[in-house]
Amino acid sequence: MKKHDVLIVGAGGAGLRAAVAAHEAGADVAMVTKLHPVRSHTGAAEGGINAALKEEDDWKDHAYDTVKGSDYIGDQDAIETMTEEAPKEVINLENMGMAFSRDENGRVSQRAFGGLSFPRTTYASDKTGHMLLHTMYEQVMKRGVTVYDEWHVTNVVRDNGKCHGVVAYDIQSGEMEGFTAGATVFATGGMGQVFEHTTNAVSCTGDGMSMAYRAGVPMEDMEFVQFHPTTLPSTGILITEGCRGEGGILYNNKGERFMYEYGYAPNDGELASRDVVSRAELTEVQEGRGFADDTVHLDLTHFGEEKIEERLSQILELARDFEDVDPVTEPIPVKPGQHYSMGGIACNADGETELPGMYAVGEAACVSVHGANRLGGNALLELVVFGRLAGEHAANNHLTNVSTKSVEEAVKDERARIDSLMDGTGEHQSEIRQDVQDIMTEKVNVFRDEEGLMDALETIHEARERYQNVNVKDTSHTFNTDLTQTIELRSILDVAEAVTLGALERTESRGAHWRYENQERNDDDWLKHTMVYHTDDGPTVEYEDVEIKEYKPKARSY
Repeated sequence: MKKHDVLIVGAGGAGLRAAVAAHEAGADVAMVTKLHPVRSHTGAAEGGINAALKEEDDWKDHAYDTVKGSDYIGDQDAIETMTEEAPKEVINLENMGMAFSRDENGRVSQRAFGGLSFPRTTYASDKTGHMLLHTMYEQVMKRGVTVYDEWHVTNVVRDNGKCHGVVAYDIQSGEMEGFTAGATVFATGGMGQVFEHTTNAVSCTGDGMSMAYRAGVPMEDMEFVQFHPTTLPSTGILITEGCRGEGGILYNNKGERFMYEYGYAPNDGELASRDVVSRAELTEVQEGRGFADDTVHLDLTHFGEEKIEERLSQILELARDFEDVDPVTEPIPVKPGQHYSMGGIACNADGETELPGMYAVGEAACVSVHGANRLGGNALLELVVFGRLAGEHAANNHLTNVSTKSVEEAVKDERARIDSLMDGTGEHQSEIRQDVQDIMTEKVNVFRDEEGLMDALETIHEARERYQNVNVKDTSHTFNTDLTQTIELRSILDVAEAVTLGALERTESRGAHWRYENQERNDDDWLKHTMVYHTDDGPTVEYEDVEIKEYKPKARSY
């Protein structure tokens, strides 16, 4: 059994930042992760980190842009915390050695991003997440923080209404182990594998959300799923918003700059908020003005090769390698793809959840700063700001009376559950997973309606029944990916159900959630957070008020 003051589950940007902060606060810190830290999905973030760094900018303007982007359902106290702390955290990253792109004066450069009233997105070419991930991993290694690499956490240990640690499966040996901790911080990332077409890595299966949910902590605002407007049609790989921030143009098959010409965003055009651009693109396709594979064209050819090589070199490589398109001379075909979960484990700005001893941070968490729609450049910011706050709070407030007996019993129970998966005689997990991904992509996408959401729930419920006797064909104990994917499937089912149920119940259109039957925002009835709780009889939905301070809801347009 492993014992630590603070245990971080997941080792992406949020987990690494929390680990550094907890260590600096004097705690014995360890990280347990199913991936090597630098393989975490944070490394796929391309565009940048928002911060009001310049004299002519103001963190309060950043806060307003974020509240507006959230379609007024983001909690304004948390948003103000994030935007006020942003400059300090970005400067801190630079001091740690992060290689930000520079302007001609040698200062950290900033570019325009969608939904922002000022070009405040700092960046490292189009590899910002990669740079951040390696910078933070260096800091963890520098401090000697223990990292349990390739350990798949499968369950929370709960005893007397408190979190006492977790149970994890050693991917290399197949052994189960208990980890006791006075504070356990879930930084497990997103849930993109709930959908077929996603920018997310295959590891993003909503593990932390599902485990916290089954431990009694609600999932908050799960219906708000961001579909990024520019992904490659063949793979779902992200084409950064930085392309449009640098001046990239979206065209339909008539050669029209449709964001302006059809009035989707007459002021901001391509730099409208992501939900607005995604709906515009799909509308163009549905009305016959798209290209093959339900795409539109993103044109960078007017940049010239030198600018593309300097600022968007990764995009150049991705377009050439995966679409056989050269952005220097021809447009890139793009389409909306699942990208980010605004919802997650319900927590406060310090990462605290309803379960004492359990914290959440990053995309796995819902503070809520993104509300119904996240602005580009705010995700990496959330990781470092709330990662620090959660790490500090966990170190200073961890439980001291942790029960090792309850952890030992949980290990025994989880071992039995894993053995039962290996003894199944039903169908393979991949068949069930594919059916869930297909129905979520078809019915719980950018445009939603009641009939489609009901169909999706029925498919998910059937998938749960099929999962009861799922068959793991690989019986080995070493690097058994068949088993780990079967374990992940339970998380996918939990998250898919929460997303779909929340979407069915919310009879309005707000941010990334758009209903055919209810195409207007309804502040009178729906200015509230959706909280999905786990029960033995299935999920139940409750609601909580949104924290409104200075910025009162008003019409949202770009």
